[in-house]
Amino acid sequence: MSPVAAPPAESAAVRTVVHKFGGTSVADAERYRHVAQLLLAREEAIQVTVVSAMKGVTDALIELAKLAASGDEAWRERWHELRARHRAAAVSLLGEQVGGTIEWLDARFERLAEILAALAVIGELPQEVLDRVQGLGEVFSAQLLGRHLQVLGEDADVLDARDVLVVNHGELGVDVDWKASAATLALWRQSHPARRLVVTGFVARDRKGHITTLGRNGSDFSGAIFAALFAADELHIWTDVDGVLSADPRVVPEAVQLEALSYDEACELAYFGAKVVHPQTMSPAIERGLPIIIRNTFQPQHPGTRITAASGGRGPIKGLTLSPDLAVLNVEGTGLIGVPGTAERVFAALRNAHVSVVMISQGSSEHSICCVVRQAEAGRARDAVVQAFSHELAAGQVQRVQTTEGVSVLAAVGDGMAGQPGVAARLFEALGRAQVNILAIAQGSSERNISVVVDGKDATKALRAAHAGFWLSPQTFSVGVIGPGNVGAALLEQLRSAQPQLLARARLDLRLRAIASRSHMLLEARGVQGDWKAAFDAASQPLDLDAFADHLLSARLPHTLIIDCSGSAEVAERYAGWLAAGIHVVTPNKQAGSGPLARYRAIREAAAATGARFRYEATVGAGLPVITTLRDLVDTGDEVSAIAGIFSGTLAWLFNKYDGSVPFSQLVAQARAMGYTEPDPRDDLSGVDVARKLVILAREAGYESSLEDVAVESLVPEALRQASVEDFMARLHEVDAAFAQRLADARARGLVLRYVAQFAPGQAPSVGLVELPADHAFANLRLTDNVVQFTTRRYCDNPLVVQGPGAGPEVTAAGVFADVLRVAAGEGARL
Repeated sequence: MSPVAAPPAESAAVRTVVHKFGGTSVADAERYRHVAQLLLAREEAIQVTVVSAMKGVTDALIELAKLAASGDEAWRERWHELRARHRAAAVSLLGEQVGGTIEWLDARFERLAEILAALAVIGELPQEVLDRVQGLGEVFSAQLLGRHLQVLGEDADVLDARDVLVVNHGELGVDVDWKASAATLALWRQSHPARRLVVTGFVARDRKGHITTLGRNGSDFSGAIFAALFAADELHIWTDVDGVLSADPRVVPEAVQLEALSYDEACELAYFGAKVVHPQTMSPAIERGLPIIIRNTFQPQHPGTRITAASGGRGPIKGLTLSPDLAVLNVEGTGLIGVPGTAERVFAALRNAHVSVVMISQGSSEHSICCVVRQAEAGRARDAVVQAFSHELAAGQVQRVQTTEGVSVLAAVGDGMAGQPGVAARLFEALGRAQVNILAIAQGSSERNISVVVDGKDATKALRAAHAGFWLSPQTFSVGVIGPGNVGAALLEQLRSAQPQLLARARLDLRLRAIASRSHMLLEARGVQGDWKAAFDAASQPLDLDAFADHLLSARLPHTLIIDCSGSAEVAERYAGWLAAGIHVVTPNKQAGSGPLARYRAIREAAAATGARFRYEATVGAGLPVITTLRDLVDTGDEVSAIAGIFSGTLAWLFNKYDGSVPFSQLVAQARAMGYTEPDPRDDLSGVDVARKLVILAREAGYESSLEDVAVESLVPEALRQASVEDFMARLHEVDAAFAQRLADARARGLVLRYVAQFAPGQAPSVGLVELPADHAFANLRLTDNVVQFTTRRYCDNPLVVQGPGAGPEVTAAGVFADVLRVAAGEGARL
């Protein structure tokens, strides 16, 4: 194997370095070789390497002891397997020079077998024996690495920590006898002066000389202890990640690696379960100002995360963590107000019941005390407090002692919070936007940690939302598109092409996870990648709108968005339920905005209740800002006195072109051939689509208009309304004479024909063919342009006009996309 290159800035300038390798770093012979090459590539005056047991060995030793103590003879087979694993690693590492190491291993495994046989006889497992057994993995591991270095010709010795490290177990954990340990180590070094040392992690002796351990995570602690004993310049902890991450990557795949942390930040993160150095490990480092560097054994060139007394990096928040499987214990009563010692009694009861308190929260009213405990201890905690306050409960001075199980604590950690206003606001805003309810809050005066309690089912979404809220990861939306027809397909292409830029420049991840048509749907857990059309065509799952929405919500992403491009009334019927579930809805579908008033009100009420956003700009003017303009007028206190416009690009084109030189029926055929009409041109000529747009605008202006109120002039003769599309097109020439006569009559009066929608308060809204002066704004449109004219209190003499292209899949899709980006911006995306 080629030597592992050392990072350029780390070499002879460093005098003494302690390295600690975890079980994944020494999982087998190949990994031991890799570790040895990594160490040999580093030029350090004194190099101390603390090793864990091979991956899985500690658990295997504990299982051996428990099997033996229970009388299960299966321990013998497991013992043989464990010995064979270590012998095989030794043979692979040491080759022809393995003989002495095999004898050494066999002797210790025979001694282990004697201990296990004794356990089988006595039928119980004393803690002292368990400590002796479970620490053997580190002893074996140190011997393997040390002997391998010696076989490579290195000046190396193996130090069994049980020979020098003296500790005591107290209420606060392991207490190192620094004076005795330093003295013993000094004596040992007199006879073992090698430049490279391999040390057993995890194990030690107590002051009575009994073998003991430092507890789980004890190997990291051993690394810090020996770094202190050797007065090291740095402690490198080698693991299987590049360093400390801003969040658990299993929950937040976009978690970023942190270049630097302070001791305090690392302690806070570690307490709530982040994969950071255990606080116990940092104690010797904090006392001596010893830098700790978290490194990746598998990528030694990566600089890792540096933990020192001073913080580093930008932003107020360094990381966010979740602590699951917790419960809230709440003591509430009027008798608590102003009574000294109440909190003391609560926590004394919990201490006596051996219940650890994770978090505490109390309001200034003193009406209740809330604390968070492990869910497994919740029942015991409640019983202890009920017993402590039994008199007050009976007298009614304490109204209730209750627990709420299935909660998680989300902690936001960072030294940069101190003295910076708005950090808590940003956290709560991010959670609020993600529809996450907060059950309790705690923040210390150090301002280094804000902790909130959330329902366990919302925990993943809460972590992702908070992570995005502090711009540690993109604002991520779980997106579903319904109706991949002309507009839907154009939108999907626009989303696909814009996604890289949105992700890079705006930190916005519009993750397409579902597509549905009227017949089937495609649901993708990780998002639709590449050719969406091919993937959708290959999907065979029948359409189920409930399953569609559930799939989008199941990802627990901060935000969920459904884009409905279908035009279906059945889909529009779902909007209220989706909005009530916190799902944002964007649509060009006019069924919701112009459908029954009861459904329209339910949609608006659901959006108002949850804060989910309902956007529908493209229902009226495709990509034109028609609804946005009207909403701005109304929101700023203007009063609408009239709305008029040409809302159909198809009908605008027809009457802009209709000058009598070509029969009307031929113009319709031309428009259909160019894709300006719906597949059935009657959908355009009936005027119902225009009437729906007029109703949407009237409602937006504050009037409860309905489709039934609109007088609609259909351009489709009664006789052709039930015919097939082919028959309709074949017989459409029957209308030519009537249209020619209307055109001639209008021209005789110096007027032109236009299909116009009109609304004014107190008057019947109408949609139909009208005659307009040749110099009227509606008479001089470009081909398929739409135009809307707002007459208001402010714009009474000179109405406000919005005009532009109002038809075509690309234009309409762009209008829908703009609404999507408005929703994203409202949810915190930096657009």
